[in-house]
Amino acid sequence: MEQKPLIKIAVIGPESTGKSTLCELLAQHYNTQWCPEFAREFLLTHGTDYTYDDLLYIAKGQLAMEDEYTQSLVGSSESGVNSSLHDYELRTLNSKLLFIDTEMYVMKVWCEFVFVKCHRWLLDQIIERKYDLYLLCNTDLPWVKDELREYPDLKTRDQLYHIYKDIMINQSTPWVDINGDYDERLQKAIKAVDQLMAG
Repeated sequence: MEQKPLIKIAVIGPESTGKSTLCELLAQHYNTQWCPEFAREFLLTHGTDYTYDDLLYIAKGQLAMEDEYTQSLVGSSESGVNSSLHDYELRTLNSKLLFIDTEMYVMKVWCEFVFVKCHRWLLDQIIERKYDLYLLCNTDLPWVKDELREYPDLKTRDQLYHIYKDIMINQSTPWVDINGDYDERLQKAIKAVDQLMAG
């Protein structure tokens, strides 16, 4: 029986727009996994005084993590990435869906917004990597203070949101604007995912 391809849904947007929370809630709803943001652990370990080259390292780490989660869901036996999951857990997971907190458009915006340039490797990955749906988180949630967050002012966050929105408009993958409170966001995201799966 042919393995159905994994549906990959990327959650993007400015900081403090509920991306990680949404990924976690969607993974719970669909009984599957979500790939967290690599940058968070990197910055917690190394501090927030990052360099342009650090962002390339973070981007590569993000994609390596995404590949690991992808392999765990498709049940690859070629690598040892399944060792962290019990066989029973793998069997009971919904292996059709993977939610991803942050991908290369996020890294591109980060590079260009802070350093006004972007690594060629990263741009190449944007061309090569394909996702089935983007969920763009709007800035209409209150900003939550966090030691790793850089832009508490709404003006900057709105500026970043519109950069993401322009990117979404000018690419071909389906995307949905996710706004409202946490429950409204979850319901909008579920509706979009259900429509994608039904199509």
